[in-house]
Amino acid sequence: MIRNEREYKEALSRLERDNEAIAAQKRALLESGLSEEEVERGLGPLLSFRAQLKEDVEWYERARRREFRVSHDVRDIGHMLIALRIANGLTQKELAKKLGVSEAQVSRDERNEYHGITVERAQRILNAMGETIRFGVDERTLAPA
Repeated sequence: MIRNEREYKEALSRLERDNEAIAAQKRALLESGLSEEEVERGLGPLLSFRAQLKEDVEWYERARRREFRVSHDVRDIGHMLIALRIANGLTQKELAKKLGVSEAQVSRDERNEYHGITVERAQRILNAMGETIRFGVDERTLAPA
């Protein structure tokens, strides 16, 4: 997960380098006589890694634009807190100052995606950013007995 502008820029640069490396590798494998299918299978791990990196870049860009997806899993709170910090243009250091904790604490929490966070702590973070989140219950149709 990309958590700041520096990591975002590094990811963009890495994507560019990966695209060039994959294209060169593909040409070399095709020139060596491998079939298109064999080449794709051989490039599979590289393509998978690039796809994950591209997904991370797109997530960061959506967070900056405040384009949040509806979640149906309360365990996504960690991602939401990180996305809200990014959307508010706050650094980890700035959030730490608002919370009265060390930057290292915010960094550690985000690295762990706030796993195990208490409701009270999540609310403190939301308050520090001036944000609210909404919870709801989806209506479910009960199957006849």
